[in-house]
Amino acid sequence: MNFTRWSARLPGTQRRAAARTESAVSPDRRGDGSVPAARAERSADASPAPAVDVLPARDVLDRVPALVALVHGPDHRIGYVNDAYTTAFGTRPTGVPARDALPELAELGLLPLLDQVLRSGRPRTLKSRKAVDGRSYTFTCTPVAEDGDRDAGVLVFATDVTDHAEAAERLRAAERRQRETAVTLQRSLLPQELEQPDDLRIAATYQPGGTEAAVGGDWYDVITLGGGRTALVIGDVMGRGVRAAAVMGQLRTAVRAYARLDLPPHEVLQLLDGLAAEIDANQIATCVYAIHDPNEGRLVYASAGHLPILVRDENGVVSRADEPTGPPLGTGGWIHSSGCVALHPGATAVLYTDGLVERRDADLDEGIAALEGALAGATGTPQVVCDRLVRSAGVTADHDDDVAVLVLQHPARTGPDGDLFRNAALELLGGVEAAPRARAFASGVLTSWRFPAELHDLGVLATSELVANSLQHGIPPMRLRLRRTDRRLIIEVTDGDDHLPRRRRAEPGDESGRGIAIVATIASSWGCRRTPGGGKAVWCEFVLPQG
Repeated sequence: MNFTRWSARLPGTQRRAAARTESAVSPDRRGDGSVPAARAERSADASPAPAVDVLPARDVLDRVPALVALVHGPDHRIGYVNDAYTTAFGTRPTGVPARDALPELAELGLLPLLDQVLRSGRPRTLKSRKAVDGRSYTFTCTPVAEDGDRDAGVLVFATDVTDHAEAAERLRAAERRQRETAVTLQRSLLPQELEQPDDLRIAATYQPGGTEAAVGGDWYDVITLGGGRTALVIGDVMGRGVRAAAVMGQLRTAVRAYARLDLPPHEVLQLLDGLAAEIDANQIATCVYAIHDPNEGRLVYASAGHLPILVRDENGVVSRADEPTGPPLGTGGWIHSSGCVALHPGATAVLYTDGLVERRDADLDEGIAALEGALAGATGTPQVVCDRLVRSAGVTADHDDDVAVLVLQHPARTGPDGDLFRNAALELLGGVEAAPRARAFASGVLTSWRFPAELHDLGVLATSELVANSLQHGIPPMRLRLRRTDRRLIIEVTDGDDHLPRRRRAEPGDESGRGIAIVATIASSWGCRRTPGGGKAVWCEFVLPQG
């Protein structure tokens, strides 16, 4: 076979092997391009490379760049250290126990590892430990048998991995900085101070995942809608890091904007679903949006793939609101619907994310059932309940997922505190004669509630304008409701027409169009919304004087 014709096609190692084979078995054929005879003879005369078993071990160990030490016996007396070890840690006397002569190994906790190697007869490795010389080493301890004695000694072989350790530390530092950025962004996008409505007591907590876990996109919010109503939101963006936190911030801002429209929960989720797909089609989120109306004694909600709301009633019985639940936000093609759960005075509701109940070694339903048991026994203020639920779930600083919890209570008020929360309602029957009856009713109620004269007069005027607007533009059934809390007076008129009024500038010659403008001028705030059964509600608020 002609080696020169095909050797160029082989890698270097294969070419050299082929050349040795060609030289050993091919006769001298100078005419056909083979290796010359003189070169073949020199190859045959060359002495073979020495075998490993005849190499001088000490010479080899002295020259390797790794640190090598040999210790003997149960007290690990030094038998040998190579030049690299001496360069790193200085000269070490032989025959002296390692505890005294090798303090650098003792500081690294290597002596117990030597004992294990002697007992087991198996090698052990200690990865990437920083020694007193400032370098990082990976230590491999191998048992050495002499004359059949397994306990003769241990060969310590240390490889310098400083470059790898420093690179790993730089990577960990970059990951820590990224996580800190995500945590800072996440916390800055969450409400810095929860709104506290008149009729509810609310607390929330957020616990980021541990240092080894990237921050997720959990969020919560409380939005006062006016007229005594409150929106409560909790959600979880799938994914981790800065991107998830940024998406969470966009969704939270959108929720607050949609809430100002005072839409039913399922319509808010419908709008969020389309927005989530526009923000990032590959990133989905779960969410619960709920509205509490103290006049109805219930929580109306809609869920987009989120975990069920838990409610403990005034008797301590815990139930979960399972339906209706649609797919997560961003999936599209689903018509969300609203459900409701009772929330009477004395009841507590809990909204939470999956980090509180989901574990890798347990079913999700088991986690929710455990949370139900914890809620049944958790009493006290909303913040106390919040903390107890987090502790009962075993959430610690090194938890592997973000946790967000929102707790709301509808207090049962009695005695003097109950006198500060009063309701009065009047059905508006008949035609225009309903207006003077409404004014007389409002005057009597506000007098019985002992409001100052100025507030009394403003309340009667606002009632007159809202009722007149409803009688002119609405259809039956019509109703007037007056409500007071410890902070404000709320006046609300409902009717069967779903056309929402708007504030407009009335021209000097117009005979109408001034009612809503007057209400907006004298009241602290006003608004309107469509009611679930068809129709609308128009309301206004007056802040009560404190002191």
